[in-house]
Amino acid sequence: MSFDDIKLLLTEKFGTDVIIGEERTGLQPALLIAPDHIVEVCAELRNNPKTYFDFLSCLSGVDYGVEAGRFGVVYHLSSIPYKLQLTLKISVENDRNSEELPTFKSVSPVYRTADWHEREAYDMLGIFFEDHPDLRRILLPDDWEGFPLRKDYKAAEYYKGIKID
Repeated sequence: MSFDDIKLLLTEKFGTDVIIGEERTGLQPALLIAPDHIVEVCAELRNNPKTYFDFLSCLSGVDYGVEAGRFGVVYHLSSIPYKLQLTLKISVENDRNSEELPTFKSVSPVYRTADWHEREAYDMLGIFFEDHPDLRRILLPDDWEGFPLRKDYKAAEYYKGIKID
C-alpha cells in the first residue's frame, strides 16, 4: 500500500479534515494529522487488514522553538507483515506557560509501547498526554523542575546541593 493509498483510506474513513497536511521530502513522507483524531487514526491503521500497522517503533516529542510557539509529537508506525513504515505528525500552539502544558491524547490504548515513550516526552519536554494510564517522570527525579529538552530550558546551578555542570 502506497503513501497515497493510506492517505485516501484515512480520508474516506474520517473525512478530509483528518489530514491537515503532508510532508513528502526527506527520507520518509509524513501525514500531518489533526491532533484530536490521532487515537482513531492509529487504531484504524493498526486494525485495518489493508495496512496493519502493528508496531509503534518510536514516538518523539518536538519543541519547534520559542518563535514558533508550537509543540508536536511524531509517531513512527511499522507494519511488520507488510514491511511498511509510516510517519504521522501532530502539533499544537502553546505559549510555553508552565501552567498550561501542550496537550495531546494518549495512544497508549492503541499501542502499549506508547506508555514509556509518552512518559519520556512528558518528562523531557512537558508534553501532557490525556488519558495516559501513568503519566509521571521516567528519567528525572520527581522533584526536578522544568523540562530539559525545551529550547528555552535553563539548567539549574545546583540540584540538592550538588553542582550541575
